[in-house]
Amino acid sequence: MKVEDVTNRSVKSAHPNDTLNHAARLIWENTCGAVPVVDDDMKPVGFVTDRDICMAAYTQGKPLRDIRVEAAMAHKVVTCHPEDDLESAMNLMAEKGLRRLPVVGRDGKLVGILSLDDLACEAGRSLRGGFNQDLRNRLAEVSIAICRGRVRARV
Repeated sequence: MKVEDVTNRSVKSAHPNDTLNHAARLIWENTCGAVPVVDDDMKPVGFVTDRDICMAAYTQGKPLRDIRVEAAMAHKVVTCHPEDDLESAMNLMAEKGLRRLPVVGRDGKLVGILSLDDLACEAGRSLRGGFNQDLRNRLAEVSIAICRGRVRARV
């Protein structure tokens, strides 16, 4: 299976100069926990989560309309390509502790997002009266790896 088989292609994105209010609205209206941040050429330059937004508002003591996305986003972006093997992308997610992975075309422009939610939906999809047990097991392994990384980081 390829990344493109599972990728969510209806992705909203923010720009580094947008306000956190704009990013928060995108997250709220699209029922997602984060949005990729792209430059003027639609190339990923960051990622901002709902937690990033909350913590920026708290630590800076300003309203969201007065804080730029650039001030709260993660600047390190790890991506994959639509034609990548899904197993490789899941390994990358586990290794880097990522719940979401921007998917970029050969030109580096954002074409979608691969998330744990997307993988879970695919793992729950009925296949000839059953489920993709291999994907379910692999998803559990990836989720455990991500959680372990977060626990170690807090200790």
